[in-house]
Amino acid sequence: MSTLRFFALKETFNRVPVHIEENQRRSEIFGANVFNEDTMRQYLTKEAFKSVQDAIKSGSKIDRGVADHISTGMKEWAISKGATHYSHWFQPLTGATAEKHDAFFEPIGDGRAIEKFGGGQLVQQEPDASSFPNGGIRNTFEARGYTAWDPTSPAFIYGTTLCIPTVFVAYTGEALDFKTPLLRSLQAIDQAAVAVCKYFDKSVKKVNTSLGWEQEYFLIDSSLANSRPDIVLTGRTLLGHSSAKGQQLDDHYFGTIPNRAMAYMRDLETECMLLGIPVKTRHNEVAPNQFELAPVYDEANLAVDHNSLLMDLMDKIAARHNFKVLFHEKPFAGVNGSGKHNNWSLSTDTGVNLLAPGKTPMSNLQFLTFFINTIKAVHDNEELLRAAIASASNDHRLGANEAPPAIMSVFIGDQLTRTLNELENVTNGKLSPEEKTDLKLNVVGKLPDVLLDNTDRNRTSPFAFTGNKFEFRAVGSTANCANPMTVLNAIVAKQLKDFKVEVDALIAAKKLKKDEAVFNVLREYIKKSKNILFEGNGYGEAWEKEAKKRGLSNNKTTPEALKAKVTQKAFDLYSELGIMNKVEVEARYEIEVEDYTLRIQIESRVLGDIARNHIVPIAVKYQNVLIENVRGLKEIYGKDFKRLANEQMNLIEQISGHIESINSNVTKMINERKKANKLDCFEEKAEAYCFNVRPLFDEIRYHCDKLELLVDDELWPLTKYRELLFTN
Repeated sequence: MSTLRFFALKETFNRVPVHIEENQRRSEIFGANVFNEDTMRQYLTKEAFKSVQDAIKSGSKIDRGVADHISTGMKEWAISKGATHYSHWFQPLTGATAEKHDAFFEPIGDGRAIEKFGGGQLVQQEPDASSFPNGGIRNTFEARGYTAWDPTSPAFIYGTTLCIPTVFVAYTGEALDFKTPLLRSLQAIDQAAVAVCKYFDKSVKKVNTSLGWEQEYFLIDSSLANSRPDIVLTGRTLLGHSSAKGQQLDDHYFGTIPNRAMAYMRDLETECMLLGIPVKTRHNEVAPNQFELAPVYDEANLAVDHNSLLMDLMDKIAARHNFKVLFHEKPFAGVNGSGKHNNWSLSTDTGVNLLAPGKTPMSNLQFLTFFINTIKAVHDNEELLRAAIASASNDHRLGANEAPPAIMSVFIGDQLTRTLNELENVTNGKLSPEEKTDLKLNVVGKLPDVLLDNTDRNRTSPFAFTGNKFEFRAVGSTANCANPMTVLNAIVAKQLKDFKVEVDALIAAKKLKKDEAVFNVLREYIKKSKNILFEGNGYGEAWEKEAKKRGLSNNKTTPEALKAKVTQKAFDLYSELGIMNKVEVEARYEIEVEDYTLRIQIESRVLGDIARNHIVPIAVKYQNVLIENVRGLKEIYGKDFKRLANEQMNLIEQISGHIESINSNVTKMINERKKANKLDCFEEKAEAYCFNVRPLFDEIRYHCDKLELLVDDELWPLTKYRELLFTN
């Protein structure tokens, strides 16, 4: 056994589990480190408090003078909690969070100092915009960018730092982060949805988008993870033969949580409670050492911030427990990968969930309106929705045996399918009183009764209705939720705007009553969007063929999928809604394509290094042992040695064949990489890595994994799957 692997296993087996006491109720510490409404009332003046609340509820601007009062109160609260520094906390297009810490401490001369934090420091700061991904928006010599306070997401204290959630924009005004387009999309869908809600309830003034994410992840012992160069550098295993026991017995799913994992979860949940992250659910997932954490749903902007913060917390707390968290969508071959299901819904300021059937025909007509419009939005923009979850890591998961395919479809269940079929078959034109009554009683009026039968889940569906929300299951576990949520908000907002135009036109032209006009438009939408509805198994080839007949896209790779982001249709969508301009859209496209290329490039270099510098030398070493054994048999037994050494000689030959294949394929991979690197066009380079470099990964892996079964376990240099996945 290699020295590194030996000591990694030794350290793991000698480790004592960490136990966290849970003496305090979660509700008593929830939000203790958050500058929330209750804390604001204690530390802010009435004017300052009202100004923040107005900014949160109506988007009004905060006067700089009032900002000084807010910053003073925020500073006093933070210092009382032990904070020594403050930081604008933002989400650049790296996919991670960013922060720069500044001390409250400020010298005032004569050997004295004060704690200072003014309104200007709260509202705006200036990080280097050229050092973050910007897609060519900023040149290296044009470094200026701004972070600006987002009062809708409360400040919080982590460790000894006051963190202030902010947006990040270039000096020229373009968004350089995930949050800015998300906030714009939330405003767009609010305005569009309120206008439609007025058909049913004139008192509605605001529609909020809610998000409940489900974070899946693997917990691997840190010493074992650190013994694997591929995990350290890429977040996944590029090599490794499957363990004899994997997930085939289904014994891990919802099983008893291992002690070390439970201790980690308790510690994590305590930190989440302090930071106001409403985590609710924890359980074992399907694969060994895979788990899931889910919160109570929240307003989408806050939920996105919470998920980004959670992923940071998970890494830091894992280190305390000698764990490594793997967020990669497919860190291990042969077992389930990880997703981040985004549960999305809309609710009014009057307390109505717009995706939940009500108790009256009119409330159910409102439900059908938002339900059908969402389906129509997905149908018309399925390629853009696929592009929203495209990444090098998620390509490994989509279409595998536990994740939705790359084909976008909507699952609504048998009962709601029958309901839409009934609505579709209503007589065209103005409804008679008898037809209207019959429709309301037979279709709209009975909707609450179908909920119990409609909450089944189709694991193969990327976008499923689950009772009172849509679950976007195709989102990857490493993703920032803002990206898919921005796209979903945008396409639904656009669809609702178009719907209102059509309904108003029918009312004006045909003098139809409101509900009749709504019925007519919805019926046409059902007909036009039927191809996106699919209730069957999305894993098989049959669905691929059927989807092709229906005209649905099947963009299996990220370079193919991302092209939907830079179509004229996408430009027009974002421009009309004021979410992003063409420069911002193109910049994001370039960043994501380049990110894909770089990740495949890194994996290629790591794989080549491990194969040639770790696997092949050990295989040669073991082969030499076998050769010496054969020589010894020949010396002892003479001509009879061939009979006795037959198995060893076959083994030597097999090892030689795998070594030859590894070396030749690594050479091919390096040559293809060199060709790709010479390409100036970033799109062509990404495609070269996707279609010429990446396919060689599987060839190299196949022969390395075969050698793992042939070479002496004592010599094998890499920690094996059975050790990584079954050590708690």
